[in-house]
Amino acid sequence: MDFSAARHNMVESQVRTNKVRDPLVLEAMETLPREKFVPERLQALAYMDEDISLGGGRVLMEPMVLARLLQAADVKAEDIALVVGCASGYEAAALSKLAATVVALESDKALADEAAHTLAALGLDTVAVVEGALPAGYPEQGPYDVIFINGGVAEVPAALRDQLADGGRMVYVALGARGGGQAVLANKQDGVLSQVDLFDAACPLLHDFANAPKFTF
Repeated sequence: MDFSAARHNMVESQVRTNKVRDPLVLEAMETLPREKFVPERLQALAYMDEDISLGGGRVLMEPMVLARLLQAADVKAEDIALVVGCASGYEAAALSKLAATVVALESDKALADEAAHTLAALGLDTVAVVEGALPAGYPEQGPYDVIFINGGVAEVPAALRDQLADGGRMVYVALGARGGGQAVLANKQDGVLSQVDLFDAACPLLHDFANAPKFTF
C-alpha cells in the first residue's frame, strides 16, 4: 500500500474539505506516518475517516476531528501541551509539530510503552510519555497552554481545569447523556473557564473518567 498517497488523500479529502486551513496543522497531518501508530494488521485502515480502535477503550482519533480540534486550540510554537490519554501517541505526535513541548499522559502501561517506542523511532524527542491516572492530569509539568483530551468525556475533571494556564485552551469531545457529542473549545481567562461548542463529533468515552471528580460549566 502506498501510505504516502493515502496520507495525501486523507488531507485533501477529509481535512481540507472540513474547514481546516491552518498550514501547520495540514503539514503535521501530511507528514506524520499515521500507519506507524496502529497495529500492523490495521495499517491498511490507518487513513480511513473513522476512529480506529486500539483496544481498552482507546482510539486513533478520526483525522477530521483531530485536525479541527488542533486548529481550534490555536497552538503556538512556545506552548507546553498536555495530551490526556495519549494511546499510541499519534495525537501527541501531531501536537509536537505545533508546540514546544508535549506531555503525553497514559494510564495503560502497554500503550504508554508502545507510544514511547514509536515516538522515539520517529525522532519526536519533544514528547515525554508519562504514566498516570488520566483524570488527575500531570501537574508536575503544568500549567499547560494547551490540554488535548484524546477521547470523549461527559464532564471535565476538576484537576485538568486547574492545570490549564491562564490564557490556555482545552479541546475535547463532550458526550451528551442521550448519545452524540460536540467538539468543544474551553478558554481560561482570569481563572474562569468558558466553553464554545465547535461542531458535532463522535468519539468513544474515556472510561478512566467514569468516577472522576467533575467540573461543570
